Amino acid sequence: MDVTILPYPTVPQLAPKDVAYATLNPALRPFYQYNPSLDDFQQVITDKAKQVINREVLVATLRQQYSGLDTPRHVALNIELLAENNTFVVVTAHQPSLFTGPLFYWYKVFTTIKLAEELRMTYPAYSFVPLLVNGAEDHDFDEINHANLFGKTLRWEHDAVGGSCGDMSTDTLGPVLAQLKEVLGESENGAYIYQQIEAAYTSHALYADATIDLVNRLFGQYGLVALNMNVPAFKRLFIPIMREELFQQSSQALISASQEALTAAGFSGQAHARDINLFYLQTHRRDRIVREGEFFSVLNTDLRFTPAEMEAELEAHPERFSPNVVLRPLFQELILPNLAYVGGGGEIAYWLERKSQFAHFGLNYPMLVRRNSLLWIDKATSSRMDKLGLRVQDLFVDTEFLIKQYVALNSEGELSLKEEMTQLQSLFEQVRQKALSVDPTLEKAVLAEAVKQEKVLEQLEGRLVRAEKQKHETGINQIRSLKEKLFPGNGLQERVDNFLNFYMKYGEGFGEVLKEVVDPFVEGFVVVRDEG
Repeated sequence: MDVTILPYPTVPQLAPKDVAYATLNPALRPFYQYNPSLDDFQQVITDKAKQVINREVLVATLRQQYSGLDTPRHVALNIELLAENNTFVVVTAHQPSLFTGPLFYWYKVFTTIKLAEELRMTYPAYSFVPLLVNGAEDHDFDEINHANLFGKTLRWEHDAVGGSCGDMSTDTLGPVLAQLKEVLGESENGAYIYQQIEAAYTSHALYADATIDLVNRLFGQYGLVALNMNVPAFKRLFIPIMREELFQQSSQALISASQEALTAAGFSGQAHARDINLFYLQTHRRDRIVREGEFFSVLNTDLRFTPAEMEAELEAHPERFSPNVVLRPLFQELILPNLAYVGGGGEIAYWLERKSQFAHFGLNYPMLVRRNSLLWIDKATSSRMDKLGLRVQDLFVDTEFLIKQYVALNSEGELSLKEEMTQLQSLFEQVRQKALSVDPTLEKAVLAEAVKQEKVLEQLEGRLVRAEKQKHETGINQIRSLKEKLFPGNGLQERVDNFLNFYMKYGEGFGEVLKEVVDPFVEGFVVVRDEG
């Protein structure tokens, strides 16, 4: 495999704020606590050690969630290590997407695994556990119910949509599993990975449990621990922060102030903070809690609480309260002995609004580590690039511009009429000067004719290019096909394609290559090219 690192600013598909953080733009420095580097972790460890973590509840919860699974030795050891005060985690998080969803799910996971390994080597006095928070509490089913394989979208259809996705029944997964089996076929890699997915999804009644099983099967060999945080014991620990959110509504003002500061620094805000950033959970429902006069109401329901009733409900049933994106980072950092959050550009944009919120609630703000972004070029695509004379960096430019470059490089004749245009403009400038000396009123007519003739020349240049394009129709079509494969829908491959597109070719080797090439602190976009 050949690996190329492209500087982030040269990748136009990335958002400006993403590039700014990845390149450590000084304008963003006030919005995070630690520089993303191995050297800064000693300070993170010192600061996080001051925060009291209920490790007993954490370990007991993980033991329960992994009971009945074929847990690899490294995972079982990591769970037990979390009982020790010198053990920390590095975290990534994601919704329980069908078949793991887009490729960047894997890139987040392997960046986290690699970060834990590098920390073990750098700070041998401590233990470090890579941990994936399974965001099963989210209720946006449309975001997690599909996967894109080989140009096809496989979709999980479920009638009882609503509430926490993790609490949905796995009974309706049969049809999409049948589609998956057909798509994967009978190859050795296809048969093996289907068996793993099918076993995970059919061995559990709830989707959250099935997802942890699948994560264990895919990444357990690397010691990755998965955690579903939607459990009563964790919610009980979170009661003080949820109480303040309900009765004092502190977060909105803190987030709004951070967003105003980000705007002043030249960056837009990301998350919309509400007065109350909590949902109320019921069977197949997850609805916002709002304050209406003297009462608390649950939107789209008949539920109303007086302040005393809401206080009693929170104390008796904290599991019925669910943090939204504004509170979720606090929930995570309260429960976990975490040092760093590994996420993509969009996720880090959310976290950059949270520093003052963390300080307000007395929680340590973790290091933010941008996950690796990758473009994976298989052997067939790599060979086609060579035939077309394309370099890796050429792939990221606009398709039409790339085609224009290709035609110009492969044309026998000169297609540009730039020199002729310069001569034409010079000629009309001479005519304009003569017109001014004879009759100044003729200047407008000369200028109008100049514009007309320039347009004629531009049209002729276009005809030359179109005629040359016809000679290179095959190459142009190959460029369009190649670009659509690597940048589906003109977006990044990692945001669309599923890992199975590559697992079918490389099997377990796909994960091994990822583990080798990812680097938590790489300063650029990673392109992996299979040259055979």
